[in-house]
Amino acid sequence: PPAPRPPPEPGDKPSQSYIALISTAILSSPEKKLLLSDIYQWIMDNYPYFKNKEKSWRNSVRHNLSLNECFVKAGRSDNGKGHFWAIHPANLEDFAKGDYHRRRARR
Repeated sequence: PPAPRPPPEPGDKPSQSYIALISTAILSSPEKKLLLSDIYQWIMDNYPYFKNKEKSWRNSVRHNLSLNECFVKAGRSDNGKGHFWAIHPANLEDFAKGDYHRRRARR
């Protein structure tokens, strides 16, 4: 059997996909929805790798939110600046179990 991999160092790039990172951030919030800026902050707080990188990774987050049907807009923020993002109800159970396979939302 292959030798187990050591845990990643705090500054290492996470092995999770952007869908997994975004979903974990959203699921960690009490309301199960976050603003884009809160998703960025959660990722930087939990994965120091992104703190020291150029901001181009943020484009990948926006790209994943807008192009994957598993993410839906969930209303405007109170200050009117931006939308909340949530996980589509059809994907919520799978994502809560850690199954982040990319799939179309079953609407």
